[in-house]
Amino acid sequence: MGKIELKGISKFFKQEEVIKDLDLTIKDGSFTVLVGPSGCGKSTTLRMIAGLDDQTSGDIWIDGKRVNGVPPGMRDVAMVFQNYALYPTMNVHDNIEFGLINRKVPKKEREALIADIAEIVGLSDYMKKKPEMLSGGQRQRVALARAMVKKPQVFILDEPLSNLDAKLRHQMRTELIQLHKRLGTTFVYVTHDQVEAMSMGDEIVIMNKGVIQQAASPLELYNDPANMFAAQFIGTPAMNILPYKGLQLHTLSASSKEDIRHFGFRPEHAQLNLGQETSVEGLRIGGEIMTRESLGAENIYQIQSSFGMFSIKTFLAPLILDNMVTVTVPYEHLYYFDNSGMRLRQAEFRVASNEPVTSERALELISVGGGV
Repeated sequence: MGKIELKGISKFFKQEEVIKDLDLTIKDGSFTVLVGPSGCGKSTTLRMIAGLDDQTSGDIWIDGKRVNGVPPGMRDVAMVFQNYALYPTMNVHDNIEFGLINRKVPKKEREALIADIAEIVGLSDYMKKKPEMLSGGQRQRVALARAMVKKPQVFILDEPLSNLDAKLRHQMRTELIQLHKRLGTTFVYVTHDQVEAMSMGDEIVIMNKGVIQQAASPLELYNDPANMFAAQFIGTPAMNILPYKGLQLHTLSASSKEDIRHFGFRPEHAQLNLGQETSVEGLRIGGEIMTRESLGAENIYQIQSSFGMFSIKTFLAPLILDNMVTVTVPYEHLYYFDNSGMRLRQAEFRVASNEPVTSERALELISVGGGV
């Protein structure tokens, strides 16, 4: 059906390589989200799948067929753009119908398809209205309906919600999730918004500078990031990454000590102690609260410590007004990274005798020195 494979894809604009030897498999029927900062290559990748741009090298396969050089209209792919690209002089019905006329679909079949799709996306009462009379969300539905009516193997959506306000974006995210479940078709979705990515995708591909940093499920990305970029891209606030100074690793081999350059933890995994003792086993860091943000159910603090500035997030807790606090991060929620930014897992550490160390034993060997 709608399985997509990209093998050894590269893309040059003039002399600049914007996609670098990319390999990616998008599963049939999945909701796959390409996410990353502006200029990371996600929209370019999408356009190459759709056939709007040609790759410089490599192969693209859709449903087991190599589509290099195949024009967009022959790829059985429907694309929904950021600006909707509706025909302003046509009403909703005619906008949806236009592609079917070009494909020479008989009128009776066209009307049946349009009525069915309009019902699915909630446009039945707006068929005679022109785009200028519709809200942003309604225009988005027209663009979706125009794509759906072709019954493609693959839906490609390039930041389709970026022009909507926050409330409407949330509503449309929910509708797109439900639509995907109903159709069972492959969705490939591009966004720079990690909230959209985490809430909608069953597979997320994080990109940076034309390179895939990690491709995994939302929970795997959150709990098991492959590198510092992936760790900091997912999560609000971002994962705290601090230099590995003041920490002492006892009885570990010299090579293990040399490998670690940074450690990290998520703001929501830390506990504020306010100077009192805690039974939680973990890394303790003293610091001064520099800023406070109260967001109702959440409070976010910026804390200055000897390791640097970091964030803490608490849930359903009173706002802390003290200036000096102690933070405890459970050992199991600490992450370690080498000089290149790649993740170092505790299970890979070895003691000087070269005996393997389990994750649990490695955590027992970690203590903090210094403090504030």
